[in-house]
Amino acid sequence: MLLQTCIAPVNIALIKYWGKRDEALILPINDSLSMTLSTDQMCAKTTAAVGSDFKENKMWLNGEEVQFEDNCRTVKCLDEIKRIAQLQGTAKFPLDWKLHICSENNFPTAAGLASSAAGYACLVYTLAKLYGVQNEELSKIARLGSGSACRSIYGGFVQWIKGEDENGNDSIAVQIENEEHWPNMHVLILVVNDNRKKVGSTKGMQRSVLTSDLLKYRADVVVPKRIFEIKNAIKEKNFEKFAEITMKDSNQFHACCLDSYPPCVYMNDVSHAIIDFVHKYNEMVGEVRIAYTFDAGPNACLYLLQENVADVLLAIKKFFPNDNDGSVEYLKGIPIDLKNKKDENIFNCESKPIGRNFFKYIIHTKIGNGPKSLIEEESLLNEVGLPKSFNP
Repeated sequence: MLLQTCIAPVNIALIKYWGKRDEALILPINDSLSMTLSTDQMCAKTTAAVGSDFKENKMWLNGEEVQFEDNCRTVKCLDEIKRIAQLQGTAKFPLDWKLHICSENNFPTAAGLASSAAGYACLVYTLAKLYGVQNEELSKIARLGSGSACRSIYGGFVQWIKGEDENGNDSIAVQIENEEHWPNMHVLILVVNDNRKKVGSTKGMQRSVLTSDLLKYRADVVVPKRIFEIKNAIKEKNFEKFAEITMKDSNQFHACCLDSYPPCVYMNDVSHAIIDFVHKYNEMVGEVRIAYTFDAGPNACLYLLQENVADVLLAIKKFFPNDNDGSVEYLKGIPIDLKNKKDENIFNCESKPIGRNFFKYIIHTKIGNGPKSLIEEESLLNEVGLPKSFNP
């Protein structure tokens, strides 16, 4: 048996991808741009193994066995990796050997936290390592699994170019800046609801493309300008401009969802309370220190610089108190030292909490790099190719 284990990161879009011009090839109607998050806090982990004694392709996802052949996107990714391996002659085993795949996310799946992006990027990267594929366009293969997965092939800031070719050969992701360019860029993820979305992203996009006039205007007119502007803001490390573009694009994305018929509603009252908080905080401190963005879900991703993390967290604690505050299960990720930190008293004494226990937990993370291989001891599969947690 030969195996490979890898991890891949989550990416959160600053300029959103919403809508396809080709469903089968997952070709978007507009460019998008994202920031990759550190795998130290959030990642997908995949082990792929081949063996001469494997009778059939098998797959386990987050502890449950799934029907491999029923997952057409996984099959597409595998077929493309095998096609390239055959052309390059890189596989060290017969290509007809069966495959066992085990994958886990260390964060909620299908809750609007880009789990599919990390999952398919990890799958493709792991398969490429297993089959010896050396291909600079792995993002194109990852795109066949999940559109936003193409951006998780790289670290730092990444642009997914929508492309023009009907076959999708020019619809790839490219790294704009690596993770070292803006190393003090941090993120607080406020997890409002980690349940599965009521309207999946695929169905939501289809509905928006068919019914939203605003979406077409966004793709044709607004996004090209915003891509240009945010790339300049990132290059210049202009946080105020970066924040403005990010928040406006999040707002417009959700406006397109509401402009769809029937409307796709991904945010909730807590989401809107977070938006109000961010604008109030920025106004009271006299500068833009926080930017919000919401993917297709109610959870908020707050961008901020490392030097402002403690102050912002104190404000969050004040306006969104939680009975679990102080628990290691509530504030996760990079530790935040608040021992000698005092409230700036930027809010007057009449300010009252917005709501109690609005968040399930908070994740503190930062900008990160792309996928990487792990040592064999970190495999999710045992010596016979079954999940290590498997109980016959």
